[in-house]
Amino acid sequence: MAAPDSKHMQALDTNLIKTLRRKLLAWYRKHQRVLPWRAVNGQSPNPYHVLVSEAMLQQTQVATVIDYFHRFIEAFPTVESLAAANEQQVLKLWQGLGYYRRARHLHQAAQVIVNEHGGVLPQSAEQIVSLPGVGRYTAGAIASIAFGESAPILDGNVARVLSRWFAIESSIDETETKKNLWQLAEVLVPQRNPGDFNQAMMELGALVCTPKNPTCLMCPVMDQCRASQQGRASSLPIRNQRREPKAVSHHIVAIENNGRYLFQQRPDKGLWSRLWQLVTLEDRPASVSGKKLHTQLGALTGVELSTPALIEAFDHQTTHRKIRFHLWTCKRRGGRLRNQFGRWLTFQGAQRLPLAKPQHMAVSVLVDRSTKDD
Repeated sequence: MAAPDSKHMQALDTNLIKTLRRKLLAWYRKHQRVLPWRAVNGQSPNPYHVLVSEAMLQQTQVATVIDYFHRFIEAFPTVESLAAANEQQVLKLWQGLGYYRRARHLHQAAQVIVNEHGGVLPQSAEQIVSLPGVGRYTAGAIASIAFGESAPILDGNVARVLSRWFAIESSIDETETKKNLWQLAEVLVPQRNPGDFNQAMMELGALVCTPKNPTCLMCPVMDQCRASQQGRASSLPIRNQRREPKAVSHHIVAIENNGRYLFQQRPDKGLWSRLWQLVTLEDRPASVSGKKLHTQLGALTGVELSTPALIEAFDHQTTHRKIRFHLWTCKRRGGRLRNQFGRWLTFQGAQRLPLAKPQHMAVSVLVDRSTKDD
């Protein structure tokens, strides 16, 4: 292992390492949250539960994940049951969590575990990282929590904690800084109880060492934190300035045919891949007319339509885009749907398929309107 740079290693003597570990673990054992994937009362962690929770917790808050985790484990109680599931079932249970690639990777990882490892999750970070969708952080979290390997982790919470402990003045978005943070995490993680220590680091970042207004007076290692000593906790970590999300317009068109609506499955790659949607024209001018949509939709679907009418608009933001969705309705007048373009489904039938959040919102608007019309 390459040593952390000399500036940070100077502050990382043996006594400091022992003090950080001791104080943090004592705090964690007293203040840790009871979470459905955590082992309690001396029980051994369930590796499959750890795998599922780590997939769900990527870029998602704990409070959001809890209900999803319960439903997911109820549907797929073992890695074998997840491996045998249809991908659409998995995506449906994931609906609303976002970042659907995580669900597909988790499903694929379960299949690899069953087909190549006899249904037993590999125990070392080096092996775990070879599973689909598993990076260094997730591999270290699973290896340390589920199997007691002294493997480091570095997620957003841990990076923030470390940058404050050691008053790191370079941006944590820079490659060299990330390298140093990983080295610090590797030095700090103990041989004994590495899973508890790693969870304690994440817990401290989630509950005390928060992005804004950290409650330093509640921190068990305030006296060892250089940022706190310098009165700079709120100004660290330093981040690169992020680009504003690009503003774009999408047009969702609900094409009705005798109480059924035309739904199509998204492509295998890209945003919301393999989820279902009402016919959606992406990256079009916000001010497009119903007549123009009529012409474009006819050429696209092969179906003769009434002129679409705009009924509502709403916003949805992804990591890189701020999307204005325009919701239109029209009726099929005749013609034949192009082969394999999509399916005519009732709203009830569509709700059994995985829909991205904006599509679910559109369906909800349409259901509300139809209920009022009745």
